[in-house]
Amino acid sequence: MAYQSTNPYDGQVLQTFAQIDAAQLEAKLQQASRCFENDWRLKSYAERATVLARAAAILRERSQEFAQLITLEMGKLIRQSLGEVALSAAILDYYADNAERFLAPEKLSTRGGEAMVESSPIGVLFGVEPWNYPYYQIARFAAPNLMAGNVVMVKHASSVPQCALAFERLMQEAGAPAGAYTNLFLSKDQVAQVIDDARIRAVALTGSEAAGAVVAARAGQNLKKTTMELGGSDAFIVLEDADLDKAVKHAVSGRMDNSGQACTASKRFIVVDALADRFLEKFQAALETFKPGDPMDKQTTLAPLSSAEALKNLLGQVEGAVAQGARVLVGGKRIDGQPGAFMQPTILTDISKSNPAYKEEFFGPVALFFRVADEDAAVALANDSPFGLGGSVFTQDIERGKRLARRIDTGMMFINSGAASSPELPFGGVKNSGYGRELSGAGIQEFVNKKLIRVS
Repeated sequence: MAYQSTNPYDGQVLQTFAQIDAAQLEAKLQQASRCFENDWRLKSYAERATVLARAAAILRERSQEFAQLITLEMGKLIRQSLGEVALSAAILDYYADNAERFLAPEKLSTRGGEAMVESSPIGVLFGVEPWNYPYYQIARFAAPNLMAGNVVMVKHASSVPQCALAFERLMQEAGAPAGAYTNLFLSKDQVAQVIDDARIRAVALTGSEAAGAVVAARAGQNLKKTTMELGGSDAFIVLEDADLDKAVKHAVSGRMDNSGQACTASKRFIVVDALADRFLEKFQAALETFKPGDPMDKQTTLAPLSSAEALKNLLGQVEGAVAQGARVLVGGKRIDGQPGAFMQPTILTDISKSNPAYKEEFFGPVALFFRVADEDAAVALANDSPFGLGGSVFTQDIERGKRLARRIDTGMMFINSGAASSPELPFGGVKNSGYGRELSGAGIQEFVNKKLIRVS
């Protein structure tokens, strides 16, 4: 598994990094374990908060520098990279400000004596993180767990090594002691070795279903707790009383932000028949306005996919869907005349239940369009998926929207918007989208020991 930084816009190899060897890995594990036992767990919340707040400030002070690395390594539009840097800083600040309150001792009512539950860190945590949001994914794992007193070791995606090193340097510059945050350039065999290591107490993964199954099984064999944030195929439901222009606006951003490479991207557009034709006309017209170009150029509206392999896989999915009866309404092909891995914004229709596309996740600018008779049919179609991450419903009747949202089998629902992430909102799914929660007060509770202390 080579750690290679390649610009997806022009295919240029920017830098290559060697995997660490067995001796280096052992030294890093020892360092992390010592840091937890003798240093980080003993610090006060205020001392930990000072480090995280300084890291947030550095991100803001040098936002352009950090954002450019994202765009260079995975192709995100520069303005969206800047947004990711800002969100990552906000997450660091959020936990610096709120961790002590979230983990405050809880007094219990008991007959005779007194009782309380206290939260304490559990040790060295191992995170396996993806390429599509190189800082945000790390921040939402590292920030709560560092504030809880754990230390973290991160195996980042092999395509974003410069971002991985930048975040490690960020934490060091902010004052984190050696071993509190450790980046690891690991092979697949070494990932298994780390999970098996007795010094690792829990594992978090954000990635594919296949990766989640492998990592969860390995951790389970070692009786280690895990959280899994896996794929999604979010339904975007438009009811007949929706504000059409607002729905289309959010449909476009929900499908096209980050070139559609997000687990919470809007992917299945389910529109009640009364509004379907008008929605589809406006949606198609909006997608046809996207212009490919250099993602560093603020005028570019369509960025490349993260790699040539990602483009190849997405084109294969579209071809497979068409072979099974789906129709390409717009797009469906690679964009010629561009140096990078550019995919035309695409809408697929006439997708039967027997078509593999019906239950696949499309990780790129491909929208699946379905028309349904009514609200009940929309709910049934939305729930007929192996995934259960997020979803959206558009209606001008807010109470109706809430009732429908409660019927959808997901971890998150958004009324009159696409999926959104902010530090105070819990993030996570059900079914094949995984388990556990990140962000909000829930995100700091996953890897702490809830210890009962009772006095008689």
